[in-house]
Amino acid sequence: MSTQEQQRLKEEYYEEAIRHMNNAKECLVKAKKEEKFYRDRKYVKMACGTAYSGVLVALDCFLMLKDIPAPKGKLRRSIEYYQLHLGQLDRKMLDYLNGAYQTLHLYGYYDGTTVASVVKDGFDLAYAIIDKIKPTALHTS
Repeated sequence: MSTQEQQRLKEEYYEEAIRHMNNAKECLVKAKKEEKFYRDRKYVKMACGTAYSGVLVALDCFLMLKDIPAPKGKLRRSIEYYQLHLGQLDRKMLDYLNGAYQTLHLYGYYDGTTVASVVKDGFDLAYAIIDKIKPTALHTS
């Protein structure tokens, strides 16, 4: 893949991942934070699920850039797919993924935690992953 193709891929996937994060932040506003807790679990779950989807968008791009093929015969990639490949490529990214998976997907989306600091930590991890595919600024003459 040429440098220009990589740049285009990063731009496309980065924009989509950030769109997910912006939508997730809008859901958190609706969850009504009071002191250290959100008051509406439904919107916290929606926000965390949407943010985690943004993480997966970024990881798909990251793995494409590393020429890692999608699994054959499956429409969905499992957490194990991401863990396996990130474990071989970038241990720090694996740590970020495991943290985002636990905070956003399990605690936030499935359990519906209302603890604001947990949600914030999950969002911070999501942004750390998304920043790994941030496109470089195009140089114009």
